[in-house]
Amino acid sequence: MLKGGEAGVSGCCVLDVRLWGKESGLPRSYPVVCHLLDTSAVFQELWDVVVGDETKSAVAGALGLRLAESRSVVSFWAGLHDIGKISPPFQAQAPLLYGPVRDDPAYVSAPGAEGESDFRHERASHWSLYSLLVEAGYPNDERLMHRSVSHQVAQLLGGHHGVFGAVLKAKQARRASDYNPGLGQGGWAEQRQVHFAELRRVTGAYAVPRGGLPAGLAVVVAGLVVVADWLASQASVIEPRIPGLGWAGTMAEIDAHWQGAVKVAPGVVKTARLGRAKFSAREFGAMFPFTPNSLQRDLVEHLPAMIDEHGPGLVLVTAPTGDGKTEAALFAAALLGHAAGARGLYFALPTMGTADAMLRRVEAFAARALSGERALMLLHSMAWLSSLDGDGSAGVSDDQAGKGVISAGRGTVVEAEGWLRGSKRGLLAPLGVGTIDQALGAVLPLRYNVLRLLGLSDKVFVVDEAHAYGPWMHQLLVRLLEWLGEMRAPVVLLSATLTGRTAGSLVDAYRRGAGIVEPSGVVPRYPGWLFASAASEVVSAARGTRTDRVRTLRVSHRPVTWDALESVGAPVLEGGRRSVLREVLAPVAAGGGTALVCCTTVAEAQQTYRDVRAAFPELVASPGGVRLLHSRYPADERARITAECAGAYGKSEGGPVSVRPASVLVATQVVEQSLDFDFDLVVSDLAPIAQLLQRAGRGRRHRRGPLGRPAWAAGAEDEPVLVVLDPLTAEAPGPPRSWGEVYDAGLLVRTSRILQERASGGIAVPDDVQRLVDDVYEEEFVDRLEGAAREELVRLDEERLAGEAAERHLAVWTSVCSPVDVKGDLSKLSAREVGVTQDLLTTRLGADTGRVLCLYQQANGVTTLDPQGTVEAPSGGRWGLRPAELADVARRVAPVPGRWLRGGEPGPSVPQGWGTHPSLRDLVLLYMVPAGEGIWVCQFGRFTFSMSGVGLEVQ
Repeated sequence: MLKGGEAGVSGCCVLDVRLWGKESGLPRSYPVVCHLLDTSAVFQELWDVVVGDETKSAVAGALGLRLAESRSVVSFWAGLHDIGKISPPFQAQAPLLYGPVRDDPAYVSAPGAEGESDFRHERASHWSLYSLLVEAGYPNDERLMHRSVSHQVAQLLGGHHGVFGAVLKAKQARRASDYNPGLGQGGWAEQRQVHFAELRRVTGAYAVPRGGLPAGLAVVVAGLVVVADWLASQASVIEPRIPGLGWAGTMAEIDAHWQGAVKVAPGVVKTARLGRAKFSAREFGAMFPFTPNSLQRDLVEHLPAMIDEHGPGLVLVTAPTGDGKTEAALFAAALLGHAAGARGLYFALPTMGTADAMLRRVEAFAARALSGERALMLLHSMAWLSSLDGDGSAGVSDDQAGKGVISAGRGTVVEAEGWLRGSKRGLLAPLGVGTIDQALGAVLPLRYNVLRLLGLSDKVFVVDEAHAYGPWMHQLLVRLLEWLGEMRAPVVLLSATLTGRTAGSLVDAYRRGAGIVEPSGVVPRYPGWLFASAASEVVSAARGTRTDRVRTLRVSHRPVTWDALESVGAPVLEGGRRSVLREVLAPVAAGGGTALVCCTTVAEAQQTYRDVRAAFPELVASPGGVRLLHSRYPADERARITAECAGAYGKSEGGPVSVRPASVLVATQVVEQSLDFDFDLVVSDLAPIAQLLQRAGRGRRHRRGPLGRPAWAAGAEDEPVLVVLDPLTAEAPGPPRSWGEVYDAGLLVRTSRILQERASGGIAVPDDVQRLVDDVYEEEFVDRLEGAAREELVRLDEERLAGEAAERHLAVWTSVCSPVDVKGDLSKLSAREVGVTQDLLTTRLGADTGRVLCLYQQANGVTTLDPQGTVEAPSGGRWGLRPAELADVARRVAPVPGRWLRGGEPGPSVPQGWGTHPSLRDLVLLYMVPAGEGIWVCQFGRFTFSMSGVGLEVQ
């Protein structure tokens, strides 16, 4: 007879409490039934506190149950997730606990089953639950297993470790233990039945669903099961609830444990900060301490009525840089979130730097406009460093074990206990700010992608710089918008320069997910906005708005001979880039004021910085006269320079009342996005028209009046100047070889021609912007050219279109399917095509990057993290680097092109004592030796690396 107390409701045998569910790190083993009960109780609390009313109603409707019945049923499912632990291979993992069970003749195991190496208990849950649910009366159709409710629930619960198993064949389902001998027979099957029955009894889940869940709701429930399991598996939750030695699992004891689990569940969820933010403010004035500008005012006047009439949906805002798009987005998010009953928002940006800069703005908005649970997370690969800043702030990558959670307003919320800091949990916070890749991982077949979908399913999703993503990431964003449309999650898209075709693809993807297949035919207005309902076929005509920044951009188009990489001492070629730079920067050096010089590559920026310093010694003589900003600095140095630039070129309180000291910033594309810098003059190498307009937006961005601009720029506050250095000449019709594939050559040819044809009279901002951005991509553009020039552009266009198609195809190939194609088979969320690796899935196509850490070998034999020799390289220990040491290392890592690290001998590995933190993964160490004049060098493979005041370089 099996060990246990009085018979349960099954009447066939008693529940065996020797079967353990948790034991590692605990004073005593924890019976599997207790963990199942705990998970059900936590799931019920998540259902009550985290899940929105719309979702609850949708789940109940899909299952064909009343709300109360659906609550019991789905919490019952959650508890069943670990029923596969009642199996020989799992129980055998604790030999001392398994011994008495193994020797009990009631338990029948196939020879060698205990040692089955590829056995997974979650797979056992999938295989065994199907028949248990069929026996419980759940609908079943063996001819269409993927549409069988019994199989869908079993597959859903079998995916609680982040990967869904394949659909079972009917013969596998009927003879599960034959095809999967690790399940065991006899007592094993009986105990799974007893645990199933007892869990059903205490949860009251006797209602039988009449239908299954559509894809969007299935991933929400699956994600909640994972969260409930994780919360209930915490040692701090389990240890106080371990039954005493005489606990026998009687019906009364089971009931008592269940009541205790229900009692503690609210505290578990509350401590994890998984509640709901509430969009409580609806008036612009309650959200922001200023009056709305023209764009914002138009949203205030017209968007509320659209949402009231047609329900929440998607808002697309297109406006110039500096036109208040962020506040417009947050206002729209507040209205959409209120209408949808959303539990929070996620603000996605293109880079870590822009995400860091946005964090405090969202925090301030949340303090004014939201109530309820306002835990705010910073999400990107290095966000964990924020937890060590000492200000109570923190963040986490959603792909790694993180180090912190941010409280939005310390006076209104309790500091988090840290559950959200853990791996893959960040998007579950009500509020988030981070990089776009954290969200796009939801539509890649990554482990636990359902957690990302859950994290976005009931939030307002805001995407800044929607124009900034290439075909690969754009296609992933299209797929994500399909899923968000399916889930009816509100969306706000922001862009300064978005083609009409791109805008249409994004809007249509969202509507397609919401079940609306007719193309929207959107034509964006610039500046302006449009609204697309998720509940109806309504798409508003784009509303053009006035701008408070009507300007005429004066473009000085300067064809130049390309000599950007010439050494500083080389003769200055007349008509060359170096000569023209000297000409256009001379007024700055002589009369004060500021200028931005935006370069195409890091190497050209570094050499331009040297050349400008040589050409204008008077600038070098003053602090900050010439600065350099690019991505190839160690992270801490780049952050220092960026902060210095913000002080020198950013918006100061009240605005500068006098001319700023003469200063030139030489930079790369890092200045294009979300950095609020203001220059009296902008000089840029040729780039596609959209990027040029972005850079031009840094010219005379803030109103200063005549006393705030130098004499050479006076009287032209609304006529900023953009100097474009164009290397495409009759002698050199293609871009410089040093540019590689930074930009598409065909787009550069088209932009160069547009500047020649249309820029002489100036570009009206915003009136001309949308037309110019769209014109660059017009198919008829080639008709303006003749002969060889036309043939060459046709060739370049074909290469670009083929490359874009390849990237889109790869994104479709590697991403999960659209929700409409899931058709009951959740394994499609986990399936990978042959040849698709984790690296491919988590790295943007073409982003050939590596990560290096320079270690400086000082004269005294000590190795340091800094060239000054003040911070000794840590040795680590048994448990790896301490948090402060890890932060010291991580802040000094610099990105480099991946090709720099290939072809040589493998570099020194990270010391074993440093541990295995994700930020140390794939890190290459460069042991640098002094080479004089502040330069440090290291030979690696065929390259010589050097580090100096201009950052990393190679020869």
